[in-house]
Amino acid sequence: MAGKDRKKQLARQRYERQQQALAQAAAKARRAKIIGAGVAVAVVVVGGAAIVVYTGKDGESKADGPHCAYIPEGQPAGKVKSLGTPPKKPAYKGTVQATVKTDQGDVVMQLDAKAAPCTVNSFAYLAQKNFYDDSPCHRLTSGGLNVLQCGDPAGTGMGGPGYRFANENTANAKYTAGTLAMAHSSQPDSNGSQFFMVYKDSQLDPDYSVFGKITKGLDILEKIAKAGSTPAEDGKPKKKVTIQDVTIAPV
Repeated sequence: MAGKDRKKQLARQRYERQQQALAQAAAKARRAKIIGAGVAVAVVVVGGAAIVVYTGKDGESKADGPHCAYIPEGQPAGKVKSLGTPPKKPAYKGTVQATVKTDQGDVVMQLDAKAAPCTVNSFAYLAQKNFYDDSPCHRLTSGGLNVLQCGDPAGTGMGGPGYRFANENTANAKYTAGTLAMAHSSQPDSNGSQFFMVYKDSQLDPDYSVFGKITKGLDILEKIAKAGSTPAEDGKPKKKVTIQDVTIAPV
């Protein structure tokens, strides 16, 4: 091979290695977030939020407990067109059981309304409005981040309930297997309807509202995860998952 051709070949190989390294770095950065670029664009739908928890204002006593602010934003995704917003005063104070019935099996969750009253209040409200019925779980990740993400009836990862609210219960949060937490956009305090279920210990900054834990059905999530995703490591589950119904019951 002529010297000039050899130099061209080496330069091309060096360029290809650089591009591969950049692609791997970008993929790693995507996996480190609970949202992808597509959801970040959806801030007008899923929202950057302000759930205000307060006591003792407007003549209210501390005994009244927390109140929540849900800010209307955009239109709700899916079939439920007239949704409104949850009540400002949380409906639950203690432990609440949620059963997420999917076509792959039931996942039972214990919601913590004491630690995350406004998040549980919103989740229960959406469940009782049948917002989650017949909606797909649109995202599966693996590696450093191991979650199944659901809660957008449109299945695009950009849909929300038509309102937004802020984070709570994030101080020193850990995302170990069985954790239930809210997904949000890249803007602060932008919770909506999307949530994620951690099927294996995950590395995440404490920036996602933890509002419960999985008590039954972790094996179902593991089976879904084992089938993989498209694209690999961060994409749609190869084993399609559809939420059929979500029921709420105080414990």
